[in-house]
Amino acid sequence: MARGFTTKGVEAIKPNLARRQELPDPALSGLYLVVQPGGTKSWALRYRFAGKPAKLTLGRWPVMGVGDARAAATDALEEVEHGRNPAVAKKAAKADQREAQLTERDKVKTLVEQFDKRHLSNLRSGAGVRRALDAHVVKEWGDRDIHEITKRDVIDLLDKIVDSGRQTTANRVRAYTGKFFNWCVERDILATNPAAGVKPVAKEVARDRVLTDDEIRWFWQACDKVGYPWGGFGKLSLLTGQRRQEVAAMTYAEIEGDLWSLPAERVKNGRAHNVPLSEAALDVLASVPRIAGSGLVLTTTGDTPVSGFAKGHDRLAKKMAEIAFKEREEPVEIPHWTFHDLRRTAATGMARLAIPVRVTEACLNHVSGTAAGIVSVYQRHDYAPEKRQAMEAWGRFVTELVEGKPDNVVRLAEAG
Repeated sequence: MARGFTTKGVEAIKPNLARRQELPDPALSGLYLVVQPGGTKSWALRYRFAGKPAKLTLGRWPVMGVGDARAAATDALEEVEHGRNPAVAKKAAKADQREAQLTERDKVKTLVEQFDKRHLSNLRSGAGVRRALDAHVVKEWGDRDIHEITKRDVIDLLDKIVDSGRQTTANRVRAYTGKFFNWCVERDILATNPAAGVKPVAKEVARDRVLTDDEIRWFWQACDKVGYPWGGFGKLSLLTGQRRQEVAAMTYAEIEGDLWSLPAERVKNGRAHNVPLSEAALDVLASVPRIAGSGLVLTTTGDTPVSGFAKGHDRLAKKMAEIAFKEREEPVEIPHWTFHDLRRTAATGMARLAIPVRVTEACLNHVSGTAAGIVSVYQRHDYAPEKRQAMEAWGRFVTELVEGKPDNVVRLAEAG
């Protein structure tokens, strides 16, 4: 048997600067080492199929060594023996791979990821929009080609959300989806926006839902029953009156003594905010289990804040209904509430305690009404003493309400 190519022998072959070379391997008929004028080397197999000459490119040297080239050539020749053309099969495999890549490129989930990276990540509200898109758009259409999405699909998605009792959410998803599709149009991914012309599913009415005293008691007991993390999250949301995401992403680094300092980048309106922590809030924080190595107060992974608010809400709402039924000895219809309603409940509770509106707005970092316009520009007083007094009064009110004390309406003058 003729001595075939060796690794050292292939390395020693010099290119012919004037022309391309095909050097046969003496050890295997049909296997060639192709040497380009520039020095690039690769392997090829020449064979006959159905009476006609054919060629199959096997791979590039040195990624494909001598042994691998002979093995690949042998496998290809076996295919020929069985009546299959390896060159055709390879071409079809490449076509399938290209099609798979193109399909992945145009999937909704892939494009939402790009939309987040190139647009949403630059917006203060971007994280919230991405969560909504993931929860509804990606969940429903993630693996579909974006060119398949029609106006009817958009309407069906919104109807599904409405049927679950979340009309406001449906309107938000409609707006976010429209912006996403517009971005795709701008980048020449889509010719038209399939959400164009889709109207809001319902006229939004400002929510005025506030938990009643009984509901506050049932909610608090439900938090005790459900436990960490949703129990702690619910109690801290009610006691501090801060926004859902602000509470969820609370860190121990933000807390010093009885003061919780929220940096501007963590706040919806971009205004750094100090939240005095009442005795009741400090008791809740002390009861929260701390995960070793994590700086997050409310987390299940140690690396990311608590999430899955819909499921957390449902667990608390279900437990509230059970507690109310046991207390009243009959089914109790508790109107739907949201975590944002806890913020409104705190504001309303402070009003019951005769706390001035401007102080309540300072507690909630809410810029409107008395804090708007020229007042917000020139009045730099942040009501720190008044905020601490108000938060303590609200915390005491909730504590005495939960404990069922007869005189549970704490007046502001009595707090502190």
